[in-house]
Amino acid sequence: MQELTYDLPGGVIAAVLFVSTALAVEIGYRLGARMAYQTEEAMRAHVRTIQGAILGILAIVLGFTLSLALQRYDSRCEAVVAEANAIGTAYLRAQLLPAGVKEKALGGLRAYVDLRVEAGRATLADHGARQAGERDTAAAQAALWDIARRAVAFDPAPVTSGLFVQAVNDAIDSASRREAALDRHVPEAVLILLYACLLLAGGIVGYTTGIEGHRPSLAGYLLAALIVVLVFITLDLDRPRRGFVHVSQKPLLDLQAQVHSRENAANASAR
Repeated sequence: MQELTYDLPGGVIAAVLFVSTALAVEIGYRLGARMAYQTEEAMRAHVRTIQGAILGILAIVLGFTLSLALQRYDSRCEAVVAEANAIGTAYLRAQLLPAGVKEKALGGLRAYVDLRVEAGRATLADHGARQAGERDTAAAQAALWDIARRAVAFDPAPVTSGLFVQAVNDAIDSASRREAALDRHVPEAVLILLYACLLLAGGIVGYTTGIEGHRPSLAGYLLAALIVVLVFITLDLDRPRRGFVHVSQKPLLDLQAQVHSRENAANASAR
């Protein structure tokens, strides 16, 4: 499913957050300035109380949303590590296979590692590239499973072929879990609530300064800017492969380097 926040560039989202918050503050100030002459001190105190309550609600919603985004970010990082470990285990166990299928298994896993590294570089906004990567991954998994089936037919020993089949199955399952983690986002209803609280907080801050008879101070704008930055970071954490905060692909890259270095060493020793 395509979602607006994951298709827009990070700079556009940051600009929209900042401009809309500044507008909310300005509109609130102008409304408050119109009411300043007829607002009694008791009403001003009441508005200040409401302002504190709204800012508190914003802090709660922001903390809740940030927690959800961090949990999903951590699960994506763990999914990359789990997939790299699963493929690495399959590659090690493939070296125990009989000579008749060992070379095909190692070659298939080398190609699969390269494919999964490339899949990790495709942005979620590029839906065509991601769909192509999913098709290539499914084809490579089918080829690996066919190799595992041939290994069992060639040598049904559970210590060799059986362990390899289990490792291939774990590698396929880990890829599915990784893709599922990429699609698991903070619910849009929570993001809409966060944005509404941000605008409402900006508006009430401007309104409070308006009825007090002065424009928002520099400190008020700095506070608004800080809140906008926190909201942007929360959104960015929930945008894998799209924003400024990326899930590290280092475990898969390290595995790819190890696999190709072993291949080069094996080719050199065979000469």
